[in-house]
Amino acid sequence: MKKIETIWHHLLWSAIEKGEFKHTQKSLANYFGYSLSTVNLAIKKASLIGAVQVSGKFFVTGNPKKLLYFWATHRNIEKDMVYETCADLPVSEIEGLIPPQAIMASYTTAKKILGEAPADYSKVFFYLNENNLETAIKRFPPTQSKNPKNIFVLKSYLKQPKYGQTTSLPQTFVDIWGQADWYAKDFIVSLEEKIDEVLP
Repeated sequence: MKKIETIWHHLLWSAIEKGEFKHTQKSLANYFGYSLSTVNLAIKKASLIGAVQVSGKFFVTGNPKKLLYFWATHRNIEKDMVYETCADLPVSEIEGLIPPQAIMASYTTAKKILGEAPADYSKVFFYLNENNLETAIKRFPPTQSKNPKNIFVLKSYLKQPKYGQTTSLPQTFVDIWGQADWYAKDFIVSLEEKIDEVLP
């Protein structure tokens, strides 16, 4: 993900999962190890659409849902893809073979967040540090199968494990938003309802 996207994610995670809306640019720069100019760019873009309100030394994520949709429309998950393949296995078996170092994502995580999947799905996504990519390739080797790819490995970023072994609620929403699968809409609707439940 782009650096500004990791900042948007942190703001959304803080608001939706922690109930925290007030931040300073300096604290974000220190947390990520980013320059203040990078943080300022992320906040400026969010403030231009009214998703955050800047006040002196701090700012407030006043409209998390607007920021959520803004990020969703800018998210290009394809750029994070580092490996994809096909396994002629049920989804549940594929999920059981995901390396322990991985961060489960997309439909797999949505099912966990929601308690059950709102629709059947056939693709499995997970994030992984590129240093551990060989682990995934050994478990899910390249194939000459003509069947559609159903396993997708995404490059994780340095701070991503801090948010847990599954993607956060806002990141799960954003990652599914850009999927063209027929069942993505059902997941988006259910995740949106979940987000509405927790936001004030």
